[in-house]
Amino acid sequence: MSRQCQGGPNGTEPGAMRQRGNGTGPAAEGCGAVSVVFPLTMMITGIVGNALAMLLVSRSYRAKGSRRKRSFLLCIGSLAITDLLGQLLTSPIVISVYLADRTWEAVDPSGHLCSFFGFSMTVFGLCPLFIASAMAVERTLAIRAPHWYASHMKTRVTKTVLLGIWLAVFAFALLPVAGLGQYTLQWPGTWCFISTGDSQLTGSLCFASTFTILGLLSLVVTLACNLATIEALVSRCRTKATASHSSKQWGRIATETLIQLLGIMCVLSACWSPLLITMLKMIFSHTSFEHCKGFLGEAQGSELHKECNFFLTAVRLASLNQILDPWVYLLLRKILLQKFCQAANAVSKCSNNEWKERSITLSEEIRRTTA
Repeated sequence: MSRQCQGGPNGTEPGAMRQRGNGTGPAAEGCGAVSVVFPLTMMITGIVGNALAMLLVSRSYRAKGSRRKRSFLLCIGSLAITDLLGQLLTSPIVISVYLADRTWEAVDPSGHLCSFFGFSMTVFGLCPLFIASAMAVERTLAIRAPHWYASHMKTRVTKTVLLGIWLAVFAFALLPVAGLGQYTLQWPGTWCFISTGDSQLTGSLCFASTFTILGLLSLVVTLACNLATIEALVSRCRTKATASHSSKQWGRIATETLIQLLGIMCVLSACWSPLLITMLKMIFSHTSFEHCKGFLGEAQGSELHKECNFFLTAVRLASLNQILDPWVYLLLRKILLQKFCQAANAVSKCSNNEWKERSITLSEEIRRTTA
């Protein structure tokens, strides 16, 4: 894509470029034709993926023998609902701003839409991170403390925890309304998020710092819990040389959910780590990407050019989280996991048989040589 087609987090065209070229001419039209496909594709893919995930979770939840997995399924379903709502509330705004071919100020002169967009980005950014952490903790308790888990971890507890996550994040995202923090228009003028650059406002700095620390903390908790779960599974496999049918079934369920958690953890880390680390860097240096407004006058290989492009890449990766979460669940389902294990076993058996044949052939040759 050419430099003129650089856009916002959902591929929209910069407002500064539209002001400079008045949004007319073949170049602007070509840029628009390229850019509008990206947010539309992201929205459609996210809606379809999360809807399919919710359908699969609903069917699995009602199936017989799913009692052990109901807490985990509730978390997966909550994650899909959260991501779906995030797509439905943010993507149409970005697409509308782009299709109108106007600056954000022309679409939202009062600034209320900007506040709503920033609020949505905060809520649907933190909620998936916290839900993923809750899933990691839930699986760790199920595997490392199965007796305590069976007697104390009911679906009612899971629902209470999920409701608490939603309410807490919702209340936190409303703090800028009370004056603690601020949602501002971000470069290139097509989206809004938490302000990080105003060092004179203690509330804004505190709010941005809290968001970043909570996001990074949730990633650390998810990683630590999954590592603890892996260690418990390996220890159990070593201690049990022979296993009953029920133990094998438990191990299959635990392995399935663990792989799903690892997939979601990798997606969360890849999507959110760049943005959270960038925000943390801006907070400590008391800077923001407001200076990107002078981006057009800079050289192509300048440091400012690289910083602004990296910031946009980090935001786009974060927006991909709502799309990738359900597909991780869909692609790592039990059927595909079983096929993978069958294929691995087949390859292993073939390798063992081939090694046995080679060993027999080698033994025969040694006997003939000795004779």
